Amino acid sequence: MTGSGKLRLDKWLWYARFFKSRAIASDLCRAHKVRINGVHCKKASATIIVGDVLTFPQANAIKVIEIVALGTRRGPATEAALLYKDLSPVESATRNEEKPLENPSREKGMGRPTKSDRRALDRLRDHE
Repeated sequence: MTGSGKLRLDKWLWYARFFKSRAIASDLCRAHKVRINGVHCKKASATIIVGDVLTFPQANAIKVIEIVALGTRRGPATEAALLYKDLSPVESATRNEEKPLENPSREKGMGRPTKSDRRALDRLRDHE
């Protein structure tokens, strides 16, 4: 890991394992959905340095990340976790989580659900 210098934003997001591919990170940057120190980023090639704060959406939550180090490669997740400090509010993560649905149980000897039963279960799940 390097601690000084500059690095492309899309490359760092990929190194830090926030996105599965660099192309996905680039698309997010080009869509003006990433902020560097509160300013909208207009291109994936924007340079970042240690100490910058990034704000971007990821899977139903808003991530607020402070850059601690610039990486040199996309390594394992343990190495990627050392590149940033998560400043995201805890309450937003718990608010966005949905409670898991319980699997409906059937009585012994009832057999597999019919197509009509499955549709009724789907309607029931959609209304919760």
